[in-house]
Amino acid sequence: MQRLALAACLLAVVSCPVLGAEPVLPQSSAYLTNDAWRQPIAPFQVADHTWYIGTQGLSALLVRTPEGAVLVDGGMPQAAEMLLRRMRELGVQPHDLKFILHSHAHGDHAGPIAAVRRATGASLVSNAESAALLARGGSNDLHYGDGILYPPVQADRLVMDGEAVELGGLRFIAHYTPGHTPGSLSWTWSDMRAGKQVNIAYADSLSAPDYRLIDNPRYPHIVDDYRRTFATVRTLPCDLLITPHPDASGWTPAVTAAPHPAPITCRAYADGAETRFDAQLAAQRKERP
Repeated sequence: MQRLALAACLLAVVSCPVLGAEPVLPQSSAYLTNDAWRQPIAPFQVADHTWYIGTQGLSALLVRTPEGAVLVDGGMPQAAEMLLRRMRELGVQPHDLKFILHSHAHGDHAGPIAAVRRATGASLVSNAESAALLARGGSNDLHYGDGILYPPVQADRLVMDGEAVELGGLRFIAHYTPGHTPGSLSWTWSDMRAGKQVNIAYADSLSAPDYRLIDNPRYPHIVDDYRRTFATVRTLPCDLLITPHPDASGWTPAVTAAPHPAPITCRAYADGAETRFDAQLAAQRKERP
């Protein structure tokens, strides 16, 4: 019976859950997602202080310091309890979480932030553009309207481009990287691995999925923002790149024994994204009457 189920899964469009692993988190009632986005996996260590605690297809990072912990992104709304459980497994009690950082305010990354913030009392750090979308729970999105909703949450602190969030000797630097959303944020911090310093870059998504790039009345300077963001990401301190969708930066959590078998640089990540963006822009220009 298990073989028949696996065969059916392999023929499906969505990703298959890992047999013998935890059950896939439930679908959202509002919109469907790839199974991999909701497939819990065992936490694994990225660097001395940094752990991956997300699902197979959506990143969430826990950074432990002597003065508490920081959560970076969360995944889908239904991942909240999983994240809290992963924290406890790594010795982080709810009151130990001090800050929540995010990439962009779409429901597949910011979805569980309200529940985690409520359970922990952690301070949510954002910027003005993302804070407005977070407070609306994703409603009235520039590209998706009310199609990707999640529990709304209020930011506790707004940061400027280049501002640092500091905890336990670690400095998380905010980098404005608008485009995928007007408030998209990337984060960099320094950790240690194998006795050597490693600069970690958590670079936000650079795609423009079905976005209107020409004469967009709600985002008139979208192309300019993407151009600046590509340039910013290329120059991030980036010994180790992680992205909100891990496969975009060569990570395949739970699929192979080595979760990072095909690492890429920030420059390569930006170059590839800009090439695809240029092709999308050219196609839209060609379609104009």
